[in-house]
Amino acid sequence: MPPCNCHHQSQLDYQLTNAGRRRFMLDSLAAAGGLAAAMSMPGMMRRAMADDTIVRIGYLPITDATPLLVAHALGYFEEEGLNVADPELIRGWSPLVEGFTRGRFNLVHLLNPIPVWMRYNNNFPVKIMAWAHVNGSAVLVSGQSGAEEFSDLGGKQIAVPYWYSIHNTLLQMALRDAGLEPVIQDQAAPLADNQVNLMILPPADMPPALAAGRIDGFTVAEPFNAAGELLAGGKLLRFTGDIWQNHPCCVVCMNENQIEANPECTQKTLNALVRASIYAQQNKIETAEMLSRDGRGYLPMPAEVVIRAMSHYDVDDYASPNAIRHSEWGSGRIDFAPYPYASATRQLVSAMNETLVGGDTTFLDGLDPDFVADDLVDYRYVRKAMEQYPEAHLPGTPEGQRWEREERIQL
Repeated sequence: MPPCNCHHQSQLDYQLTNAGRRRFMLDSLAAAGGLAAAMSMPGMMRRAMADDTIVRIGYLPITDATPLLVAHALGYFEEEGLNVADPELIRGWSPLVEGFTRGRFNLVHLLNPIPVWMRYNNNFPVKIMAWAHVNGSAVLVSGQSGAEEFSDLGGKQIAVPYWYSIHNTLLQMALRDAGLEPVIQDQAAPLADNQVNLMILPPADMPPALAAGRIDGFTVAEPFNAAGELLAGGKLLRFTGDIWQNHPCCVVCMNENQIEANPECTQKTLNALVRASIYAQQNKIETAEMLSRDGRGYLPMPAEVVIRAMSHYDVDDYASPNAIRHSEWGSGRIDFAPYPYASATRQLVSAMNETLVGGDTTFLDGLDPDFVADDLVDYRYVRKAMEQYPEAHLPGTPEGQRWEREERIQL
């Protein structure tokens, strides 16, 4: 495989992201007509997208992108007979969504709630094809915060990566359970003792903001929790996979038009991704080293940070605060299991109705979780790939839970 020549410049661009770009969120994208423009493309351009057999990956530099990056790095796409371009590192979720809707990318990972918003608020033909990973996120606080429980976060400023994220949803579940009220307001505005102010920050900005005292904590995907621990004086309050067992975070998405026009290419793409998930699950240290800036350079973090993010999940090391309370679940800090359980989609849609976000959420009114689980997710290709590669199920998964499960959430 040729090296990814775009990575070093992309990393520099990522670091130089300006404040205005950081505030460019999904709703502002809709207001600017980004999705509308993409959905009103001339038929010729749409046909070009549908007929495109080159895999073009867009990704954020987080471990959620692991299967896409491993499949590229190890040549799995080519082994399936596909052409693949070098993955392109993108600064934030809104530019990635925009690139996907305009056809710049045809294979992306998105925060699980984002496709719900795209399909039912904007009528964009996005389909969830697989899970990128499970678990792999946490809530981290400043070492000076004194916080040992969620109930200690009253009066604090906490950053989330996006309003439409599993991080925002699980954080707010935990805050409400602790008797606290999530709010969204200017940081300079006074907070009541029982209120927690939430704000959007890109993942890469979170550790520096924590170290500078501009926020009291954050919740995000890896490797930025590990970076917060090693580089910003933070401590983990709770792993989100210890709240919702083996929860999805990012999902692999494609355009429904492309799927239907090229079912053979779609199957080959999912075959490659399932194989990559198996490799990542079975070789976490090697995967971390490969993805890091000391390896192939897909992620702008040193190997020690990515290795910690992939593998460090020790109950004794995380006893104060008590970040791991369900060691009997057998979860890892991050795991790779691509099957998109319908029960998790239903759980997420129900939880989104209770989650405070910036912007209009009327599209959620009356949105039936059962309908979304059937309509938004395409189970055909990932299931066929996993029947060919059954080791893609998490080790120890009972036969009766390979395709259906009950969700377990314990705050």
